[in-house]
Amino acid sequence: MGSSGAGRAFIGSFTSAGGRGITAVAVDRDTGALTVLAATDAVSDPSFLTVGPASEAGARLLYAVSEASDGAAAAWEIGDDGLRPAGPVQSVDGSSPTHLALAAGHLVTANYGSGSVTALPVRADGSLGPAASVLRHEGSGPDAGRQAGPHAHQVLADPSGNWVLSVDLGTDSVRVCALDPRTGSLRLHGETALRPGTGPRHLAFHPSGGHAYVLNELEPTVTVCRWDAAAGRLDPVGEVAVLPQGADLEGVTAGGGVRTYPSEVVVSHDGRFLWTANRGHDSISVLTLDGTAEKPVLAAAVGCGGHWPRDLTLDPTGQWLYVANEHSGNVSWFAVDAETGIPAHAGSIDVPAASCVVFA
Repeated sequence: MGSSGAGRAFIGSFTSAGGRGITAVAVDRDTGALTVLAATDAVSDPSFLTVGPASEAGARLLYAVSEASDGAAAAWEIGDDGLRPAGPVQSVDGSSPTHLALAAGHLVTANYGSGSVTALPVRADGSLGPAASVLRHEGSGPDAGRQAGPHAHQVLADPSGNWVLSVDLGTDSVRVCALDPRTGSLRLHGETALRPGTGPRHLAFHPSGGHAYVLNELEPTVTVCRWDAAAGRLDPVGEVAVLPQGADLEGVTAGGGVRTYPSEVVVSHDGRFLWTANRGHDSISVLTLDGTAEKPVLAAAVGCGGHWPRDLTLDPTGQWLYVANEHSGNVSWFAVDAETGIPAHAGSIDVPAASCVVFA
């Protein structure tokens, strides 16, 4: 399966919970297996990572958030012998950043604690400059414990590269922003309200670029949306449960009353399948997509290979799914059946307090 040889991936983790920080691993493209190479705890709680394009000097870059009360972002050069810091760690002028993305020559972070989004310039050598702008969200939701104020959870560029979307769990909404590549100024373009109390966490686009799927954390559902890149407009058109029959929409499984908090949504490269990671239920859900891309159908759910799956990642070939199981402290990989989309567990490695996996 796939081409022979080794690739590289990086795993984020929570140092405050015993994690190693950022772990570099070799990836066997034939078997999906991971082998630990090295780790660095140079920043605290690097819970989410992203790989950037090469700098002007040809170096590949890795970026991380530091999910601390005084949130920060950091950059490293990816070398054959490990990671080398690329410039100073920069404050995001916000608290508890949980996600980051590259857009319009900037690194953008979603700051959960402060309910804001920050843009930091990426310099020619790949290092980060001080924060250029901070866009603060406003609003709340009906869940008093989780939605007393805004909580930006994810930020990403749309497929056209013209917009930056931020998913806010606290306000039950997705914001569409314009990012000025010269100044780093973030401007709110529009806001899409989702069903109150659903607690949207992460979003993934269909490869066609015309649809997006918002995974909700406070209710185990996916909200299907149409995306108009020309207008920068996101319109909800439906909602589907991501738990198998026997689990209700309040997030309580039938077999023991465990509350489920979905964490990540991934769409296959060919647009035929959608997967979600479900914490509590400790599963990966498989949904099939038809030609309209608007009617996901729940087909199966399989065990995640651990406990509390915080992140779900598809490798570049589309043949392997990787799950960062935070509470069991391991990363598991699964072979994806090309016909059914159902993943089969193939192995795992120990990574304490694992939070995400990204490929270089």
